[in-house]
Order: sequence, then C-alpha cells, then structure tokens
Amino acid sequence: MAGEFHQRTGKLVALLNGNRTAKRNKPTEEFNHGLAVSRQPLGDGQLFQVRIDRKVNSWSGSIEIGVTALDPSTLDFPSSATGLKGGSWIISGCSVLRDGRSVLEEYGQDLDQLSEGDKVGIQRTSGGELHLWVNGQDCGVAASGLPPQVWAVVDLYGKCTQVTVLDCETVLRREEPLRTAATEEGFVGMELSDVVNNAILSAYNGNLLNVSLASPPDSCSVTSNDALLFHEKCGTLIKLSNNNKTAERRRPLDEFNNGVVMTNRPLRDNEMFEIRIDKLVDKWSGSIEIGITLHNPNNLDYPATMTNLRSGTIMMSGCGILTNGKGTRREYCEFSLDELQEGDHIGLMRKSSGALHFYINGIDQGVAATQTLPTVYGVVDLYGMAVKVTIVHNHNHSDRLRRNNAIMRALSPDVGRRIFDSGDVEVERLLFHPNCGQKAAIVCEGRTALRPHATDDFNHGVVLSNRSLRSNEIFQVRIDKMVDKWAGSIEIGVTTHNPAYLQLPSTMTNLRSGTWMMTGNGVMHNGTTILDEYGHNLDRLKAGDTVGVMRKEDGSLHFFVNNVDQGLAASNVPSNVYAVVDLYGQAAQATIIDDIELPPLPDDMLEGNNQVSPCSLFSLTPSNDLRFHHLHGNNAVITNGGRTAFRQNCRSEFNDAIVISSRMLREGEMFEILIQKMVDRWSGSIEAVNLKTPSYLGVTAIRPEDLEFPSTMTDIDYDTWMLSGTAIMQDGNTMRNNYGCDLDSLTTGSRIGMMRSSNGDLHYYINGVDQGVACSGLPPELYAVVDLYGQCVQVSITSGSLPVDNSLSLSNATEKSFPLHSPVPGITHRFHANCGKYVALQNDGCRAVRVHGFSHGIVFSMKELKPDEIFEVKVDEMDEQWSGSLHIGLTTLQPFEISCASSGLPASLLELRSKVSWLVSGAEVRRNGALQKQNYGFSLERLTVGNRVGVKRGSDDTMHVFVDGEDMGVAAAGIAKNVFAVVDLYGKAVSMSIVSSSTLEETESTKPPSMSSGSCSEEEEDLSPCENEASVFLATIEFMENHGRNILLSNDGHTATRVASYNQGVVASAQPLPRQLLFQIRIDRLNTQWTSSLSLGVIGHCPERFNFPGTASSIKRSAWLIQRGSVFHNSLKICDNYGPNLDTCPEGTVLGLLVDNTQGLHLYVNGMDQGVATQDIPSPCFIVIDLYGQCEQVTIVTNDIMAPGSDGSHLCCQGDVEKAGMVDGIKENLCWTPPPEVNPMKTCEYQALCARFKELLPLPDGYFNEELKCNLCYCESCRKLRGDEAYYKRGDPPKDYALPFGWCRFALRLNPRCEVTNVYKKWHTAYHGTCVGSLRRTLDHGELVSAGSASIFCSKQAKVELQNGYNDPEVNSVQEKDTVKVSLSPTMRYVGLDRFCPKIRFKDVRSQRHHQAQVAFQVCVRPGSYKIGPPSAGASESIDPRFSNNEIEWITKERASTVLYGLLVRVE
Repeated sequence: MAGEFHQRTGKLVALLNGNRTAKRNKPTEEFNHGLAVSRQPLGDGQLFQVRIDRKVNSWSGSIEIGVTALDPSTLDFPSSATGLKGGSWIISGCSVLRDGRSVLEEYGQDLDQLSEGDKVGIQRTSGGELHLWVNGQDCGVAASGLPPQVWAVVDLYGKCTQVTVLDCETVLRREEPLRTAATEEGFVGMELSDVVNNAILSAYNGNLLNVSLASPPDSCSVTSNDALLFHEKCGTLIKLSNNNKTAERRRPLDEFNNGVVMTNRPLRDNEMFEIRIDKLVDKWSGSIEIGITLHNPNNLDYPATMTNLRSGTIMMSGCGILTNGKGTRREYCEFSLDELQEGDHIGLMRKSSGALHFYINGIDQGVAATQTLPTVYGVVDLYGMAVKVTIVHNHNHSDRLRRNNAIMRALSPDVGRRIFDSGDVEVERLLFHPNCGQKAAIVCEGRTALRPHATDDFNHGVVLSNRSLRSNEIFQVRIDKMVDKWAGSIEIGVTTHNPAYLQLPSTMTNLRSGTWMMTGNGVMHNGTTILDEYGHNLDRLKAGDTVGVMRKEDGSLHFFVNNVDQGLAASNVPSNVYAVVDLYGQAAQATIIDDIELPPLPDDMLEGNNQVSPCSLFSLTPSNDLRFHHLHGNNAVITNGGRTAFRQNCRSEFNDAIVISSRMLREGEMFEILIQKMVDRWSGSIEAVNLKTPSYLGVTAIRPEDLEFPSTMTDIDYDTWMLSGTAIMQDGNTMRNNYGCDLDSLTTGSRIGMMRSSNGDLHYYINGVDQGVACSGLPPELYAVVDLYGQCVQVSITSGSLPVDNSLSLSNATEKSFPLHSPVPGITHRFHANCGKYVALQNDGCRAVRVHGFSHGIVFSMKELKPDEIFEVKVDEMDEQWSGSLHIGLTTLQPFEISCASSGLPASLLELRSKVSWLVSGAEVRRNGALQKQNYGFSLERLTVGNRVGVKRGSDDTMHVFVDGEDMGVAAAGIAKNVFAVVDLYGKAVSMSIVSSSTLEETESTKPPSMSSGSCSEEEEDLSPCENEASVFLATIEFMENHGRNILLSNDGHTATRVASYNQGVVASAQPLPRQLLFQIRIDRLNTQWTSSLSLGVIGHCPERFNFPGTASSIKRSAWLIQRGSVFHNSLKICDNYGPNLDTCPEGTVLGLLVDNTQGLHLYVNGMDQGVATQDIPSPCFIVIDLYGQCEQVTIVTNDIMAPGSDGSHLCCQGDVEKAGMVDGIKENLCWTPPPEVNPMKTCEYQALCARFKELLPLPDGYFNEELKCNLCYCESCRKLRGDEAYYKRGDPPKDYALPFGWCRFALRLNPRCEVTNVYKKWHTAYHGTCVGSLRRTLDHGELVSAGSASIFCSKQAKVELQNGYNDPEVNSVQEKDTVKVSLSPTMRYVGLDRFCPKIRFKDVRSQRHHQAQVAFQVCVRPGSYKIGPPSAGASESIDPRFSNNEIEWITKERASTVLYGLLVRVE
C-alpha cells in the first residue's frame, strides 16, 4: 500500500510510527533536507493525505507536496522538493512547479497558511491529472499529462517539521472543484489571514467599509495555467528572469530607455496587473511608466519608450496620463511615479465597464480613462531611474500587508489595543506608527521615536501616530534627547494622511496638503505660515519639556507646551487626523506620554542606544573614507553614515544580509569591523570575505551596483575568498580547514580585520593580532565583504582600518597601532584623504604617519589655501636610521584628482611633476624638481621633534616658508592662484600633526541648517532692481555654503568642484539675483567618463535651509531649470529646443543667467543672449547650478555686466581703441570700428576677431544679412556647442559637403530675383577660395566672375586669379567675355589651401597684435551645371577622408549657376 513513507528520505528526516510519521531533525537550526516519498507509487484516483503535526515559527515557507516519476530507491535526494527534476510536479505555497520551474502561479489554497492539524493530500486521476486536497476539499486540476507511475512527495520545509500519513482512500474525480462561499461554520474556522486578504481585495475595489468575508470573486481568481507573466519579446536592454516574472534593464548607468516590457497575454476584466519596484538608480530624471496597449507584443516593433508610440496606448507617466504619447490628464493623482521608492507597488485594472484604474501601494487612484477596448495588454516602461520590477500576484500579500495594516486594525479591533481601567471601554493605545522617516527609528514597543544619528543628519525624522486622534484627545510627547549642532527643533501637528500609505517627506512642512504644524512659534498649514506669533517657541525647549496637540470636537486645533494650552491655532480641522512629530534639527528623541509609567530620561546625550545605533570610539572618530556600500542584501540596513550595518528582523531572518565596502581596499590596508550585537538564536556567525572585481579595459566591469546579492556569500562561485568558521573557502569550495581563528567563537566586542599584503597574501586579524596567511595569490582589486549571518547581527567599521606595515605580514606579530585622539579644538585645517600609499591619517585627518619605508609619504591640505593663509604642521616623530627629512611647498595638483589607489603619486615630492609644484627641500627651493634657489633660510634637514613648519601663498603671488613661526622670506614668486599645501614625510620625518587654524575655513562635513532664521533676511527681501543693487551683489557674489554633499567650495566661494560620483553636485548663490544683472559662470573642468552635463536655473526660495536632492531636476517647488536644450519648471518640461544643448558645452564655455524687468529668464552662452526661456520669475530668486555628469568644476566670472537696456554708462565700448595707421597696404580710412550696437562681441573670441577683420574690409553692409544669428562660427568650441556633424547632405539629388571647420561665416543677402527656398534646398553646397582683392568685385556682380582690374589687396593679381580657378584667356581673345571657368569644392580642406586662398597680414585694432587672414565664399551651385574631376592643383595624398581626390574639384562654366551664400573668414 502507499499509506506509509519510503525508508529512503532526506538526510534530516526521521521516520516513526511504522514509517507513517516523518519528522525533520534540528527544526530550529535547519529548514530543508526534509524530503519524504511514498513507499509505493500512487494508484489511479488514490489520495495520499498527511496531517500537519508540528510547525515552528523560525522560518518562512512551509509544507510542500507533489508527485515524482523518480524511483525513491535510487533517488539522490535534493535539499528541497523544488530541486527535483526528471518528471516532478510540486505544489509550493500557491504555485505549481514542474521540474523546478513555475507552470501555474495562482492555484488552490496557500499551503504556507496551513496550521497544525490541517490535512493536505495529493491525487493522480486515471486521466493523468494532478489534484490537491486541503481539509477534504478538492482544489481542482493542478497539472495534467502525468505519467502512469508516480510517487507522492512531501517536503518538511521551513515551518513544517512533522507530518503523519492518514488512511489512503480512492476518491472519484469531480467535474468541478468546490467553489462555495464560506458557511457560518467555515467562517468560524477561517484564518485571520484569509479575512485580511479579502479585506485587501475589497480595498482594491475602493470599498473599505463593505468588507466581504467570503472568498474572492471568480473574476479575480486565476486558476488556469495561463499565469500573468512578462512576454519573452521585450525591449533591447531588458533581461527577464524569475520565470519571466522579473524584468531588469541592463546597463542602467549608461542607458535610460529601451526598457519596455509587456504581459504575455491580454488582461482580463477586473484582473489586477501589479508590479513591485525592486531597483532604482539615482542618475536619470524620470522613472517608471505603466499602462495598457492594444498592440500584440508578438507583432510590435518595440519603441525606445512607450510614449513614442502614437496609437492604441494609454500610459501613466509621473502624475499624469498620456494617450498615444500626448498628455490628456496632467494631474491624474496626487502620487507621482517619479517619486516612488524601491519596494513600492504599482498596479492597474481594466474594469468590466471598460474603465481603466491605476493603483499605487493598493490605493485606487480613480478612473484614468473610460471606454477602453476589451483586448489590452499590460505594459511597463523601465525608464530613467527605474531598473528592475517584479510582477506581484494577488495571493502574495506580505508586502501589501505591511502597507495596509490600517485594514488589519479595522477588521481586528483587539490587535494593538490595551484595556485601561476606565470601565468597560476599550481604548487603542496611542503609539508611533512603524512607517517613519528615513533617518528615524521606533523603539520601546512604539512609544519612543528617535533619530539614531542626530549629529549626522538634521531631517528625515518624521513620525506619525498609529491611529487617528479622537475628539478632545491629547497627543503629547516628552523630549528625551537634544543635540546642539543644528538650528531648529521639534515640530508637532496633525495630518489627514494615513501613515500606512504616506510617502514621508524630509520635513512635514514640505507636505502641501492636509497638514497643520507648529514650528518654532508659528503655525503652518500645508507648508504656508498662517500664524507668525503663536505660543511658546519650540526651538527653545530643552530635554524633559513636553509638547502636545489636540483636535477638539468643534474642529479647533490647540497646541500644548508643558501642559499649558497655547490657544487656538486653527479652525475647521477635519476629523480622522493623525498626530505628527518631526524630530528636526536639535530634537533627537521623544517619547509619548500617557497613563503608563514613563521610562526615565537617558543619562547621556549620546546618539542612539546599543540596540538601535551603537556608538563607540571607532564609529565616532573614523580615520578614513571606508564605508559600507549603499547596496546590500535584502535584510541588511546601513546606518551611521555608512559605518554601521545590521540585520533587521534578526530573530526571524538569519541570512540575506551581505554588505560590501564602498570602494576597493588599498594595498596593505586593514579593513576592521567591531561586532556590536549578537543573538543566541542561530548557529553559525559572521562570514568575512574578499570579492574580486575583474577589470575590463582598465575599468571595473562588475561593480557593487551590478551584483545580485545571494542569501549567503558561499553561494558565489567566482573570484571569492572567504573565512567561514575555521575554514578558508574559494569560490564556495573549502580549500583549507583549521585556520588559526574561529569566527563562530567571536563574541560581542570582538574586532576582526583583514588585509591583502603587497605580495598577494590574505591575512585575518582578531583584536589586532595577525592570524597568519589565510591564502595567497590574490589579485589587487578587492572589495571587503561581510555576511551578517546567523548569530552576528550588527557590526561597525573601526578606525583601525588603516594602511599598515605589510613588511611584517608574514609573521604573527601584532601590527603597530597608533592611538586615536579627539580632534584638536580650534583646528580647521585637515589633510586630504588621497595621499601617499604608506601614509596613515589619524585624529580626524589632523595627523599623518608614515607606516613603512622612507618614502611614499606625500600628503595634501584638504582645501586650497587662501591668500596669506598659513598651513603649519608640527613634527611628532623622527627616525634617525634614514637620511633626508620633511619637504613642504605648494602645488596646483588637486588631490581629489588622484585615484583611490594613489597610483598617481610618486615616491617623493621631488618627483611630483604632473602639475606645477614649488617646494623647499633642505635649504633648496625647487620648481617641478628643478633647482631655483640655494641656501634658503633654515635647512629642513635640521628639524627635530617639536619643530613647526608652515607654508603660505602671499597675496602678491609669492611663497613663504615658516619655521617655528619665523618667516624665512620669499621662497618663490609667480605662484598660481589655486594651490594646495603639500608636505612629504620623507626620510627621518615619520609623523606630524596640523597646528594651524583658519577662521575662514569650514569643516568638511555637510553644512547644517543655519543657526539664524531659515528665511531670507529683510535686506534680501527688500532688494529691488536698481543700479545700486548690482554693485551690492557683485561685492559679495559667491556660492552658498549649503550645497550638495559632493561639492567642495574654494576660491572664496567663487569656485565649486564636484569631488565624487556624478551627482549630489547642486550649488546655489548665496544672494538673490537682482533684475537686469547678468550672472555668469565658466566651465573649468569636464570629465568625459560620464554622460550628460550641467544644468542651471533659478529657484524662488532661499536655499539656506534647503536639503538639496541628488540632482537639480528633482527640485519640485518654485524651480526653473535649463537642462540640455529644454526648459523645466518644477521637474516638468515646459519648453523644448531652447538654445544650444548644454551637454555639448566644452571647457571654457561661459554661461550666464539674467532676469529682465519683465520677469523673463534669459540664458547667455559666451555672451550671446539665447532669448527668453520662461516668464514670471519671482523676486527674489536664487541661482541654482547642478554640476552633473561630465561637469566637475565651475567658477563665477560675473563682472559689471548689465543687460541691454539697463544703465550701461560705465561700460567701455569694445571699439574705442586706437586705429592702426596702416594694415599691410590697407589705408587708414578703411580701418573703421563698428558702432556699439553692431559690435560682434556677443559671440566667441574667435568670431569676434574674424568680425573685426571683416570690418576692416571696404565692403558695404548692404551685402550682408542683418540678422546676426545667421552668422556662424565653426571654431572648435562653437561647433561642439551646437553639436555639429562634420558632413551633411543638401540638394536634389542629395550630395555631401563638409562644414568649414576653423572658419567663420558671415551670411550674405541672397539675390532677391532668385527663389531663395528653391536654391537653398535643391542646389548643392560648395566653396570657392578667393583673395581679399576680389571680394568687392564678386559681391558687386552677385556671382563668381573672372578676374578684373587690379586691387590694392593683392600684389600679384593675375597669378592669384589663375590659381584661384579663373582661367583667363589671352588678351583680345573672343572668349574673354563669354567663358567663365570657376573652381569649386565640397570641402574647405581643398579650396582653403594657400594656392586658392592667399593669406593677408593685418593688425587687430583691439589687441594690437598681427594676424594672418584668408577669405572664401560659401555658394549654392545648381545641380548639373558643373563637372567633377581631380584637383587641378595636384595632390598625391588624400585631402578629405570623405571625398575621393578624383571628385574633390568641381568646375563650372555656366553663368547664373552659382549663388553667393556666405563670406568665410579664417584668422591665424
């Protein structure tokens, strides 16, 4: 019979009760290896049924059941049933799998929800169908086509630890599975999860009040094999996985589109198509888009983005609806898809009525469109920030339950409530809701909220009550902890937003709907102040003070401070409002006050506690830039500025908590962590590994951003070396046992470190003691990886992670360590983290130590030195075994340009020559290593411990060196403006400390909110556009100290540099922009490693307290931004094709912004006004610039430049210079300067120089086009700015021509008798070289003509004209008046040769310098009027790569076959 288990089972299974009972051993330690198979094959119609005897709550998942065609007598049992192959059908949860692959996603009852005592069985019918039975109910056909001989399979997986086989019986097949609604008896035995699931389905239908307790309707229950998946045909960059349930866009940091995916079948009526956002990247603007389309994916040619599809498509994009690519509803809902985060859900449903609804985190957003056609496919566009999504089926409610616990409380009144001694009335206790701000944490069973790292961040501390306030109920909190670093403090109020659904802002005052907040001593409603002077100022509260809020029955809102009612704050506040507390600025922790005894105030003011945010010497004083990467395992959480990692849900989850270092480890660098918390629940402990990142053409090919973190590090089978327990493993395989330390034996407080030595050996360190060589032959590019597995819950990177002496790495000796001290009070100078490879920085960057050898000890100042600022160090330690000593000086090398591995730094400062450097070595002064001066001052070779050495860049561009405060005099002159101090710990000098300070310097940390008021000063608000305004602004123009976290300011706040990554580079002006003032910046440095470039614009609010986002395009309040060639307002595009593409601006480009008197915003490029970008700019407004992508540094270059139309009397006319007496034969009366109104200085300098030459020529203005925009400069900068290609086609038939790169074109008036449109579009474009003397005559004729009379511009007229292509016949020839032979070419590389365009020497009236100039014509030539041939000038080499030499010259003899289009000028 088949009523018992086969004696062969999984390795952890024990059989009892005559093989009728199966039990999994070690149920709390292992979750798999629990397979049991029936003794004999199943007969036709025979039901193999088991009873669940025992479950544990340690794991996720539960019993799995099915059949297999594999004989258990010879079966090699896998770890779980889903690993069975060779003809196996397994039911797991609600899914049916065949040979490990899902074939049916929504089937029957969820096996994970079964309890002890429930019965589950499997049956094979005579027709080869598989049926599942649960508690006597047939769940229908799970699969078909089963072979005649199969064995029953039961997997004691996860929570299920013991089952017993019941008596087998033969059951007749039913035609239809039972689908009855829950009877009264059935409802009594119904699981709470069933009730909740039905409630959520009801919530999806928008009906939270009428919750049905019966099974979901059939229309929402998919029981066919046709599961809703992604179609295999998809966008070119899409990778499908997880049985086509997951879609991911490849190369997310390089490409932002081509990520369209569609469903594998049309959507059914009332069927929910829902996805979960799994991964976002913070690089692009825009994000996921979702919708429906009529197009069958099999026949669709997928577009780059679905909004490009112009038929049969409805998409939700941002917060609007697009139909066939055009906006039909701009504000569809209050949620924007661009603001969703990882883990959020988006869904859509086509109702049976034809109405289309979208859902965000389960909330119906209403009707998006009506009367949609019945056959539509779901479509998702992984655009911009969106990288990875997964289809979520309706039975998977775990994520949704976390977001909809309000429904749970509505259906289960007893959950979360506490009975107080107040009669028989039950009152749900007021607690904090678990959904809180990014930097907040809820502890003490929901009674206490805190910002664990209050000294690192000042916002993102919003917390809400777990339920709405009742009328006349007071919500009151006590301030437990304060920090004195920030301005502002606790804010309190109420909101109508449910915390389960709310996307929490950084501060509640940013919320623009349904919110009333008391902040300071004012009251704000929806972000707008409604009361300026109200009650006690919350910013003055101290630890122990209380603050509360109450909504009274009449709708009035009152605030309380220390139990004192502050009076009426607002009226007509709706009911069902939630209390809000914003732990902002100084407020670090607060506890709800109620009738329950409160815990005492904490004794200290340190941040956090050991459970939530451990604080130690190591985490408080880090000495390097090593952090944990922001990407990690699903259960890992990174806090404390990237220094601390912990595993959430540590008592229910034991894995999926891998964390990786933020950068590669340097050679000989120690990576050390402190174990701060462990639990005694699991076996096993921490696993520490090194993960190699292979190279791809010198660039890391696999970055942490591209890794899919497995559940444990032992699952990675490539380039991985790790220590697990006492075993050393490589690529998941053990290569050595019984290593010198056992990770499983470590306890809380232990320190473990690892280091790769210079010879490729890997060493582990326990509490600083070297455990010896673990393995050898490791490559240099290694990331440190930590797996918080099993008992280990929380670790922090210690400040012991320093470069150490790897010369001792082969011994077991304890490495030399250096004590850490608190930062020296008053010191603001710091050493830069990029330094020589043997330098260890300590004391928060104030001390430098050379830990090995006698060289490689170069260190830099953190910032550029200001004029007359002294950078001074004190010698701490000398080693007399070496010769030589400390070197000091100045360098133009910017330390942040040096790679992390410091490969760009030489061994000694004397060898630093990549940039200009001045240094003093001994008593010698050197520049780039070359001796400049001897016997200078005190010899640095004589320095001893305690001596002080300093360097200064004087305001007169000189370098001075100081010894013990005494100026040694001028060491060098002609020092560059932007220089860093540089010191070399060479020879005897081993360590030194900074002793200088500067009141002008700032610390490197992020600028906090100002201690002053958050709003602009009265003086700033009273600014009005007047003449005095410009001078006031110009006197103090600079960037504001509050900026993006990757920005470093220098040059007195006039230069902004992005020092890391590609974003977080937003800067703003410190003062508002007056009307009619042109604010200009220069692009100093570009990095072609990235794509895109800077954007700039204005914001209408003071940026002093603004929390800048990663990119300026994310500013969505009162912001106008010019990006690429478009204009955006609050992240929405309002204008396209405006001005040049800013992404093509080369280095040296000057960009400017101006707001005119009509409130119009203008962009200037190299001084040229691009016109009005947008209107209605508020006053005051502030400049905002985003150093994004390629743009790494800009400098303010604003001068006294007022806009046209303003008072410009103080400006000098560009033409008011002394005229040259003679310009190579050009008489003085021909040298005139243009009037100011036509001065060409609105273009680039080269174009201006060409224009000044043109003005020296005796050419009437009537020949030229009056519109200056028709004049084009083809210099390197201008053509890149426009994005010009080198070659284009024109004419009918089309023919190639090359743009005249290096020349400047001045547009000519076309002959009014010719058809301009016809000539320009249908004629070909060519060039004709000429000399200055022929210009006037050619222009007079209006076409190219033969040579004529002599000209003062050419000394050899006849010869030049012949070379120019005019074949003059002999004197008195009959053909003299009839034949015109003109030479043309499609490229200026040919006709621009000196043979055709002789050079003329002239003197520039502005610079008084001599130049050489050439001239030529750009012409339109009629097709068919010319012959193509080889060059008459003769050429053996290729002239232009696009054109063969046999077609480089065009000859025409026809009159009226050419039209002059432009005059070309080239100046050298």
